[in-house]
Amino acid sequence: MHEKQRTIQRDISITGIGLHTGTNCTMTFKPAPPDTGIRFVRADLPGKPGVIADIDHVVDISRGTTLQSGEAKVYTVEHVLATFAGLQLDNMIVELDGQEPPVGDGSAAPYVEKLLEAGIQNQDADKFYLEIDSPMAYSEPERHVDLIVAPSDELRITFMIDYKNPALGTQYTSLVDLEKEFVKEFAPARTFCFLSEIEMLKEAGLIKGGGLDNAVVIYDSDRGQVEVDRIRKVLDLKDKAFVGKTGIINDIPLRFYNEPVRHKTLDLLGDLFLIGVPFKGHVLAARSGHKANVELARRMRALYKKKKFASRFSSKDSKFLFDIDAIEKIMPHRYPFLLIDRIIDLEPDKSVTAIKNVTINEPFFQGHFPGHPIMPGVLIIESMAQAGGVLLLNAIDDPQTKVVYFMSVNNAKFRQPVVPGDQLRLELKMHAFRRNTCKMTGQAFVGDKLVAGADFMAMVMDR
Repeated sequence: MHEKQRTIQRDISITGIGLHTGTNCTMTFKPAPPDTGIRFVRADLPGKPGVIADIDHVVDISRGTTLQSGEAKVYTVEHVLATFAGLQLDNMIVELDGQEPPVGDGSAAPYVEKLLEAGIQNQDADKFYLEIDSPMAYSEPERHVDLIVAPSDELRITFMIDYKNPALGTQYTSLVDLEKEFVKEFAPARTFCFLSEIEMLKEAGLIKGGGLDNAVVIYDSDRGQVEVDRIRKVLDLKDKAFVGKTGIINDIPLRFYNEPVRHKTLDLLGDLFLIGVPFKGHVLAARSGHKANVELARRMRALYKKKKFASRFSSKDSKFLFDIDAIEKIMPHRYPFLLIDRIIDLEPDKSVTAIKNVTINEPFFQGHFPGHPIMPGVLIIESMAQAGGVLLLNAIDDPQTKVVYFMSVNNAKFRQPVVPGDQLRLELKMHAFRRNTCKMTGQAFVGDKLVAGADFMAMVMDR
C-alpha cells in the first residue's frame, strides 16, 4: 500500500443523472493539498458550502450514504468514495452543481476511468493508516448480519451473501490486493435490486433516475411477465422489459459470475472510507449493507481518534495507551498532586479509564491517618476529575495550551475505604460537551468493588 498521500494531477469532470434524485449533475474532481481529506462542495448553492466525507457527517443510510453539513447535502456518495478507497486517494475537492453524483452505469468504473485519465500524483506527506491490532466486530443477529475486522498487514475483504433466489443463491468473493484487483475486478460491479423492491423504492421517492441501464434487476416474483409489465409502468420505462431465462430482467449479462457480491464489496469499501483514514485490516462480512457498514465505520473511526490522540503524546515503546510520560504532556499537574498513573482506555468524546496506584509512600498518608492510613475521599474525587480532564482535553485542539477547571461536584458518595496497596480504576463518561463546558459521571473501583462516585461539571480554559 502507498505510504505517501495521493491526489490527482488535474481537474476532470463527469456529467449524468443521479440514481435516487433523478437530477442532472456535473461533478468535477479537483486536486487538493495534503491532509485536506475528501471534501464535497455544492457549487450550485450560495457561498459554495462543503461537507467533509467522514462518519460524523452521515445523515441518512436508507438506500445509500448521504452526507450533510449545514446547507451542503450530497446523496449516494458510496460509489465515489469506493473509487477513492480503491485508487488509494487521500485528498480531493469534489465539486457538484447538483445534489447527487451521476450514477453512470451503476458501478464505480466511470469514476475510475476519469480519475485515471486525470492522473494520480503522490504528495510530499506521509499517509497515516489505522492499523487494527485486535479483532473488532459489529453484528445484527435478527438480520443475520456479521462484520469482523481482524489484524492484517494489508487491507483485505472477504464477503458472503446468501439470498434465497435462484439467480443469486450464495455468493462469495475475496479482495486480497487493492492495487492489482480493484480497477478490473471490483470497480465494474453494478448495483442491483430485486423486482419486488422497485415499487417500494418508487413510493419512497427514490430511484427517480434508476433504469435497466444503471442497475441489475433480479426477478423474484411468481406472476411472470404480468408483474414485470406492471413494474415497468410504475417506473414509466420506455424500453421493453421481460422476465428472461437467467432470472435477471431482460437477461442482461453479468460482468462477473458473482457480480452482486462484488458490488456489495464495493459499497463496503466506500462506507469504510468514511473512517477518514485508510486502514490495514481484514474485513469479513456476511449479508452486510449500508447500515451495518456505517456502524462498523463509526467504531473504527473512534479507534482511529484514540490512536491518533495517543500517538501525539505516547512513545512507540509504551505498553499502554497513555503512560505517565504522556499524561504529564497533557496535564498541568505535578508532584504531589498528579493522581493518575496510566490511561488504559479512551473512547474519544465518550469515556476514559485510568489507573491510580495507591502506595504507602503517598505524602497524605503521613497525616491521614497515622497508624490507620486511608486515602482522603476528596483525593479520590480529584483522581476521577483528573481522568476526566484527559478525556475533556482530548476533545479539543492543542490540549497542551489548555487547562480544565471543575465548576461543580454533585452526588459524591464514598462506599469503601481506599488503603495502601489498592489500585484505583477510574471510569469517567462524558454526557454533554457544549461551548467548552462538559458534564461527566465518574466511578472509582478497587477490583470489582465500587468505592466512590460523583457527577462533575467542568470548563476548558486557556492556561
